[in-house]
Amino acid sequence: MMKSQRILKPGQPGTRQELKKYGDKLLCVRYRVDPDNFLKYKTVEIIESVISNRMKRKSIPPNKKIDIRLNPYDSSIRKIVIQAGGHWDPKKRVWQLSYRQIINLGLEKYIIS
Repeated sequence: MMKSQRILKPGQPGTRQELKKYGDKLLCVRYRVDPDNFLKYKTVEIIESVISNRMKRKSIPPNKKIDIRLNPYDSSIRKIVIQAGGHWDPKKRVWQLSYRQIINLGLEKYIIS
């Protein structure tokens, strides 16, 4: 069984050739020892590819009615929501407005998750 003898980060003594060969893609250089066969191995860990890890946002249909909660004392925003076609849902105690209108009016911060 091979055991790691040393693990070196790029720039440390013993990594100059690999750093020249792999550049910024080099993560580390490992020196491993196989005591059974009296062998030493030098291995490198490199970055093969880089892919964006951003999650795709769920696409919300523009006509879908979304619940928003407004400050009850802010009548100016309430009037804007009513003019845009929003309506009050007394059971949920929230305003409902199409997603498109919410985006157009800049009311994203009022969306209830």
